[in-house]
Amino acid sequence: MLDAKTALATAETLYTQLTTRRQAIEKAERYHRGDQPLAFASDEWKTFHRARYVGFSDNWCGVVGSAPSERMKITGFRIGDDTDPLSDDERALWHDWELNDGSIQSSQGILTSTIAKRSFAMVWGNRDDEPMLSWEHPSQVIVSHDPETREKRFGVKAWADDDREFLTLYEPDAVWKWERKIIGGLPTTGRTESGIYVSVSASSFGGGGWTVRQGTGDDTWPIKNPLGRVPIAEFPNRPPLKGEPISDIEGTMAMQDAINLLWAYLFTAADHASMPARVVMGQGPPKIPVLDAQGKQIGEKAIENEALTKGRMLWLTGQSTTISQWDAAKLDIFTNVINIAVRHIAAQTRTPIYLIHGELGNVNGETLTGLDAPLVSKVSEAKPFHAAGLRDVFAMMALVRGNKSVAEAARVGQVGWSKPFVQSESIIADAAIKSKQVGLPLQTILEDLYGYSQKRIDQIMEQVREESQDPYLAAIGAKDQAAMPAKPAMQAMQGKPAMPASDQAPDTVQE
Repeated sequence: MLDAKTALATAETLYTQLTTRRQAIEKAERYHRGDQPLAFASDEWKTFHRARYVGFSDNWCGVVGSAPSERMKITGFRIGDDTDPLSDDERALWHDWELNDGSIQSSQGILTSTIAKRSFAMVWGNRDDEPMLSWEHPSQVIVSHDPETREKRFGVKAWADDDREFLTLYEPDAVWKWERKIIGGLPTTGRTESGIYVSVSASSFGGGGWTVRQGTGDDTWPIKNPLGRVPIAEFPNRPPLKGEPISDIEGTMAMQDAINLLWAYLFTAADHASMPARVVMGQGPPKIPVLDAQGKQIGEKAIENEALTKGRMLWLTGQSTTISQWDAAKLDIFTNVINIAVRHIAAQTRTPIYLIHGELGNVNGETLTGLDAPLVSKVSEAKPFHAAGLRDVFAMMALVRGNKSVAEAARVGQVGWSKPFVQSESIIADAAIKSKQVGLPLQTILEDLYGYSQKRIDQIMEQVREESQDPYLAAIGAKDQAAMPAKPAMQAMQGKPAMPASDQAPDTVQE
């Protein structure tokens, strides 16, 4: 366990790394919401038109960011090699997951990871020694790994509430807590090791000024970590071997800026084309009288060219000046470029074109499957990284319960996911019939093809058993079976000759 001074220095170092991420995270989430400032416009154009397009966005970042997470729903978790539908240990783990709204929290977390590169899940125990799961925002949590072994060494959570900021350091053996007073989002104190007070922006440790915080119910400071490990699991979005995880909208944001600017240009051109331009020839521009304090005219001044331009007026002073015509702007030039840009977004982000472009309709199942293939591939790439974090979460929930053997088994458990592809009910039903014909059990079909959770599968299997044991349904089935004519009789009724005795398979083989 660290000493108090080293623990605070470690926490401040990670806090500094965390603050450097916040700006990029905040930008990505703003773009996903559609809060996108107009970019790439010239200074001249901004002078006249920028204010009228504040708040407008043609938000494709929202579509691209949401598409993968919508197809990554967690349906179950299996441990061990047993073939039982759901063991007692698995049932207990899933019960704790549902008590903590794991399905809802994981959907929020995976969406955030898709947009902001990563999210985190924290597991702790309440006073009754029951697991508490909370998905954490990447602007508040950071995890440090050993550069050689990649094992988690420390975790930090930092957040602000009203006039105070809180900092918590998690290490395998202990949990350290601090707080400090803030005004307007800035610490009220902070100085260097030599005693010089500095601003927050100049301080490498975010201003310092941290004091010990002892939470309600904490008997000691620091408190002991009963899990023996950092209780935070990281969920990176398709991380490369080196460098940061990948945000699905990071490359889309620049193209989104270009699309928004083209729409603004189109609206401006349409605005000018909808009103006639006026040309005055043969005289100078009008002038504005200048009045004194008593209201008497003491001079005059010319109208600024900017006012004339906004009024769509052009003044030509030469006597021999002529003008032929001003053609209206061709707006389809802008829409054609916008369509190309949108298609580039679909191709670069592997988002199905039917989600991006609204011109696709009345397609068959095979075409739909082909259009879905790029997104399905991207989702399949992301699942293993999220599965690693989920195994860590279930292992920590087992540790809170004191089930070390279950926690060890959960480290190599299998996560159940909903199917990432889109298929019609008829295609799924046809595949289910064929799967049954080749001998696959009903439970496997419900899990693999329909993507049902284990709890739902158990309910269906119980209903199947009840139907098979229901005497009323059995009597009806026997009656229907008895009413069916024999096969030769049926063939005769359909005008087909019965199979001759010589062509029927013999009961025994004779030499």
